[in-house]
Amino acid sequence: MTSRFFPRSLRRAFSVCTLALVVAAATAQAANPNIIYILCDDLGYGDVKCLNENGKIATPNMDRLGKAGMIFTDAHSSSAVCSPTRYGVLTGRYNWRSRLQSGVLGGLSPRLIEPGRMTVASLLKQHGYTTACIGKWHLGMDWEKLPGKEVSELNIESAEQVHNVDFAKPIQNGPTSVGFDYYYGISASLDMVPYTYIENDHVTVLPTTDKSFPLTEGRKSNPSRLGPAAPEFEARDVLPTLARKAVDFIGQRAADAKGGKPFFLYLPLNAPHTPIAPSAEWQGKSGISPYADYVMETDWAVGEVLAALDKRGLAENTLIIMTSDNGCSPHADFQELAEKGHNPSYVFRGTKADIFDGGHHIPFLVRWPEKIKAGTTSDQITCLTDFMATAAEVIGAKLPDDAGEDSVSMLPALLGKADKPLREAIVHHSINGSFAIRQGNWKLELCSGSGGWSAQKPNTVEAKKLPAVQLYDMTADISEKTNTQADHTELVDRLTHLLEKYVADGRSTPGTPQKNDVPIELWKDRNFKAKSGSAD
Repeated sequence: MTSRFFPRSLRRAFSVCTLALVVAAATAQAANPNIIYILCDDLGYGDVKCLNENGKIATPNMDRLGKAGMIFTDAHSSSAVCSPTRYGVLTGRYNWRSRLQSGVLGGLSPRLIEPGRMTVASLLKQHGYTTACIGKWHLGMDWEKLPGKEVSELNIESAEQVHNVDFAKPIQNGPTSVGFDYYYGISASLDMVPYTYIENDHVTVLPTTDKSFPLTEGRKSNPSRLGPAAPEFEARDVLPTLARKAVDFIGQRAADAKGGKPFFLYLPLNAPHTPIAPSAEWQGKSGISPYADYVMETDWAVGEVLAALDKRGLAENTLIIMTSDNGCSPHADFQELAEKGHNPSYVFRGTKADIFDGGHHIPFLVRWPEKIKAGTTSDQITCLTDFMATAAEVIGAKLPDDAGEDSVSMLPALLGKADKPLREAIVHHSINGSFAIRQGNWKLELCSGSGGWSAQKPNTVEAKKLPAVQLYDMTADISEKTNTQADHTELVDRLTHLLEKYVADGRSTPGTPQKNDVPIELWKDRNFKAKSGSAD
């Protein structure tokens, strides 16, 4: 039917309505926010000034981010070390359900994220987002191995293995295979080979020489692992390079973002993890230590992202999250910092790697001016695995049963509408695979010591003299000084059974039970299970 059969007035009304529908559709599409997820590396809760009134390190950009949005005071990484946490961030699944049961991957390790598994990146890409990862990956990628050569699969490659791959060949199953349109960064921690940048599926410069770097710039210290490096690659240049690449990406996507095609930028920074290598501009800036200088430069990198959003007019409808993959590492030199009155672990016991809160109680700042009231605080217990469900609810998507099995949406808290705990409980995991479960104010740890690098270390004489489990009231005893397990055996049993249920169901959220990738061993010392009195 042609338009000549319609009166002119109706044709005009029809055109107006059509235009209105197009505008409404475009507006609805544009309503989805850009999402930026900044994951600092080994940044302690106490390193962020707005979280630690006694902190001595200046972090003005992180403070500005917290002031303009919401501060979460009880947020946790899913593991006390990096590779496992990164798995949880991107999949919404506890790391211990994967093949990696302890420790971390190396720079040459094969992929950890299972083929076909949904990630936050693939979810958002399905819903019209342009997706990019810029930074430290540390989740494995499949390098082309030289004939007859091998690399470690689930731990850091040995010194004998660092030259066992063909760096000239394309890399398979890296970030662009799990939902990212673009990747630029380093394969793992900055103290792991290869020392060269990767763009999408290839190194940007062949690592034709061998290098290592001091673990602390300007000081006598043990070096990082010796191995293949690009001739011009320097540790101190990595953080500024990643910041510049992030700013460039925001600039490239600004027009499309304003036109209704949002972007997702996952920005896992390499700092302040070792090598502690502040660039020349930042060396000595803190007046405290090289680590403090590096934290300040990390804060600068966050500021560069915030400035890019402001410059492009994107700040209002960009959801930006800044957090850390675990607690601060002992390499920061806690003794030196303490002499200056600074504690990266705040009031928490332990450090990176531990089952104690110092291992996984991390900074978590969120800003979204269009939706989040500025200057707000939440004491909701949250986990970095919650990013998946949160992103899904933000864009109005429903997760399938086999995705985000341990992810709970934080959106009600972000919008100020959470009038009860969002999580039933949260599970913690240490570097040696020790478990803990937290529900409300009670935290049960299924090990006698730290499960990590602090005293009492696993399998030491001191640890074996302690009770098999630990139970702490985190409201009355946030520093985990008094083990109350002997006084609350019913709580120990109840929390143990809840953790066993989470393991058996393959998920900790409502939905169809799923399978773990490998059998899960809750007790790293079999004798402990009998001593604790928990049931099979």
